[in-house]
Amino acid sequence: MKVSRIFKGDRTIWVVFLLLSIISLVEVYSSIGLFAYSSPGGGWPTGLFLKHLFIVVATWVVVALASHVNYRFFSRFAVMGFWISIVLLAVVLMMGGRWFRLPVVGQFQPSEVAKVMLVLFVARQLALKKDQAGELGTFLSLLIYIVGVVVLVLPENFSTAALIFLSCYLMMLFGGVNRKWWWRLMLAGLLVVVVGLGITYFRYDNSLNNQSAQAAQTEQLLERSTTWGHRIHSWIKPNPEELSQENMARMAIARGGFFGVGPGNTVHARLMTQAHNDFIYAIIIEELGMLTGIIVFLLYSFFYFRCIRLAWRCKGRFGALAVAGFGTMIYLQALANMCVAVGVLPVTGQTLPFISYGGTAYLFLGCGLGVIQSVAADVYDKEALEKKNDDTETEALVENQEETVQV
Repeated sequence: MKVSRIFKGDRTIWVVFLLLSIISLVEVYSSIGLFAYSSPGGGWPTGLFLKHLFIVVATWVVVALASHVNYRFFSRFAVMGFWISIVLLAVVLMMGGRWFRLPVVGQFQPSEVAKVMLVLFVARQLALKKDQAGELGTFLSLLIYIVGVVVLVLPENFSTAALIFLSCYLMMLFGGVNRKWWWRLMLAGLLVVVVGLGITYFRYDNSLNNQSAQAAQTEQLLERSTTWGHRIHSWIKPNPEELSQENMARMAIARGGFFGVGPGNTVHARLMTQAHNDFIYAIIIEELGMLTGIIVFLLYSFFYFRCIRLAWRCKGRFGALAVAGFGTMIYLQALANMCVAVGVLPVTGQTLPFISYGGTAYLFLGCGLGVIQSVAADVYDKEALEKKNDDTETEALVENQEETVQV
């Protein structure tokens, strides 16, 4: 059986996915040690790596299977999946956490399910309301669904909520909503976010100078906003003498130079509990050099370019918007992770897609990639059929002309 029959879709995207998976296996194996030993009850690095390997293989299976499914099926599943994700988000929020713990999978994050389902749901709604896309009512109705998910995710994960909103909001622009209202809300939203983060930062900064009982009580009540304030404060006013994850990531990048110190020769991953996850890009540069870091950035950029190109070629509105949505989400998440590693952004907690240690985030992003490959397979099959029909018509025309000449 030919490989192309198993892995349908865009071959270039498959190659990018393969390269990211290889980098993932190498770097996770190299950087997972401290996390394993510091986890509750101790851990076995090789065992955790094998779990990651299983997730990577399972994701490949999911993407390959999805590439054989007619992408229109995902449109039918989008509504039910969306409401299931809403219920899961509400339940985990009431439990006061960010995930469920399942026997085999381990930590199961409903926000990762919501990311995938919301993209499919928004793509479906925009496809169904094609003729009303420019109306204010369509804009507001879609916004309600998006904001509803964001509100459920925001209390425990600001960066994921922001990623979900930006990805789906850009989908609305691609889908033809009223640009005037789109830009007005975008500017207003940015203003609210900047002011909110500014207030959070200054409140945290003042609390450092006021350790009264009242301040401590306030901090306890607003624990999550304190985390945001701490991250912004550490980014704006870094303490170079502190052995923080951020500082060690910068040192890892500086040590790696242009060509790196070689796979397995990391020093800073031995000191970072999140080296295999949030800061894996810094370890990539330390071991494989800035050259490989640039290549990784180009891989994600090329992947996004292929997604946008594929969206333009897809004649089905739902398929085009789904590809644009998932491509945008994966690319923005990759940019956020890389920017954190090099110090351009404060810590967000976003993983590097298809490279960081596997779990629900890895698997469900794979579901999004599977939808992309499903659309790609449909586009290329139809283009091949159209070309075949055109060639047949051309040959028939030539034969008719030859017969006319012979007569």
